[in-house]
Parts: sequence; structure tokens; C-alpha cells
Amino acid sequence: MASLKTFRKEMEALMDACKDMPQDDMLLTYNGILFPKLICNPDTFKAMESFQLREDDLLLASYPKCGSNWTHQILKDLLYAVYKKDESTIGIPVLEFGLPDKFEKHNQEPSPRVFSTHLQYDNVPKSVFAKKCKGHSLSCLYHVQMLVVFRNPKDTAVSFYHFYNNNPGLPNYSSWDTFFKDFISGNVVFGSYFDYAVKWNKHIDNENALIMTFEEMKEDLYKAVKKISSFFGYSLTEEQAKSDETHGYFVKVVFRKGDVGDWKNHFSEAQSKEMDAKFEEYLAGTKLGNLIKYNIYCKA
Repeated sequence: MASLKTFRKEMEALMDACKDMPQDDMLLTYNGILFPKLICNPDTFKAMESFQLREDDLLLASYPKCGSNWTHQILKDLLYAVYKKDESTIGIPVLEFGLPDKFEKHNQEPSPRVFSTHLQYDNVPKSVFAKKCKGHSLSCLYHVQMLVVFRNPKDTAVSFYHFYNNNPGLPNYSSWDTFFKDFISGNVVFGSYFDYAVKWNKHIDNENALIMTFEEMKEDLYKAVKKISSFFGYSLTEEQAKSDETHGYFVKVVFRKGDVGDWKNHFSEAQSKEMDAKFEEYLAGTKLGNLIKYNIYCKA
């Protein structure tokens, strides 16, 4: 697997390189969706289309700021517990990040490989799906096992706002109000939260996909760790599961606040109602909408 130390060094070099980059040059558009130019490359997207994932690969999919850093750590802890790999060498590469030659390196990596992605459903590599399926048919079983993580849209928006303003590779926003307008319209990197959610909701019953929420993991992390390990076919002892729970909690604290309900410190009443209407239009009454528990986490 890719070295975590190598990844960090590469990211530090990229961050240094973008310090003097004009904000207008920080983004690129691919298939109608914005991406950070610092870490995404059109040639990588093209190469990714033919990248072959294996049946024993694991894929973590999430919209940005839905708990992917936390879930990364949980998966790393699982791999350490099962395979006894040096955790410092365990990386979970993001499919759409980096240069296209990285796929040649991935092809040489031993199984099981673990990848992650923030891509919209329609843009994930076709090899994710079983060979018997054509394109992105709703009847497909996934060729790989996928963990898909969501978070309520209000807290996601707030976390995304802070991420934009703390990331030198993304344009800064002068105010929360300005960012909110772009988020609600989908004019942010990796596209619309609601488009992302609607597409995944169509596949929520696929037996090769486990869809969870940030809030579900926060409510009972021990139970979530057991659920994830069982889905991927890993057998954990009680001691291993509790160790993963503790580590996951530590990471949750490190990566900003990880709070549920922080949106109340940012949203105006009008913005809250606008988000409520958006959720009602796209996700109310759906299985994913019920899983997100909007009325519990997004109502004042």
C-alpha cells in the first residue's frame, strides 16, 4: 500500500507550491464539476477510467467533510489489526488525486488495496462495477466492496467552509454567507452535496455497499467499528474493536471539532429554511434521507 509518509511529503510540497498561486487559478472544471487544481489533473481522470480495481479491493466513498479522515483512520486500524502491517506505511490513496502515472504503481501493489474517493457516483471508475453490468446500471452488484459515508448537510457545509479557508490550495471566502450561496447551488469543489446524495440513494440497497453516517458513528463508535469490520469480512476481538474505537475518537478530536450541530453557530434562520427546503426537494422520504435523520440533526 502507498506509504503515508510519502503522501504527506507530497502534500506538503504541493501546499508550498500553491502559496503564491492566484485564487482564480486554483480550480479546474472536469465533466461540469469543480476540482482543486493543486491535487487533481484532467489526465488522471482520463487514466482512472481504465484503472482496474480488484474484487478484494475496498473503496471508501464520501462527499468532502463527511467524516472521511475519521473513517480513513478506522480502516487503517482495521488493516493493522487484521494484517499486522506497520500503520505508518498504510495509506489510503484518493483515486482522483495526483498524477496519472500513479496507477501503474497501484497495479503493482499487493492485495488487499484500499482506496477512497470524493467523486460523484457517475464518475467513479467503471471497474468498480461487476463485469456483467453495463455502465452504471441500477441492477449492478459492485465489483468491489464499498463503504459510503454521509453527514447531515448543514454540518457538512460548515465544515466545508472552514476547510476552504484553511486550505492554501483552495480560494478563500470572505464570509460564511458567500460560501453558503455556493454550497447550496453546488458551486464548490466535487460538486453538489445533493446531487451526490441523490445518486447514491438509488444504490442504497446494493449488497456490496455499506452506507453509514458520521452521526451514526459518533453515536456509537464501537458499534460502528464492529459493523464496518463485519461488512468487510474482518473478525475483530473485543479488545481490537475497543482499541479502534479509542483511536477513532482521538482522530475525531484532531480533525477540527467533529461536532454534531455546529451549524447552529453559523446558519441564519433564512439559510436554515433554505437548506430545509433543499433537503425536502431532494431527499425527504428516501431511504438515505431517513438514514441522515435530518429532523433530529438539522432542526433547531
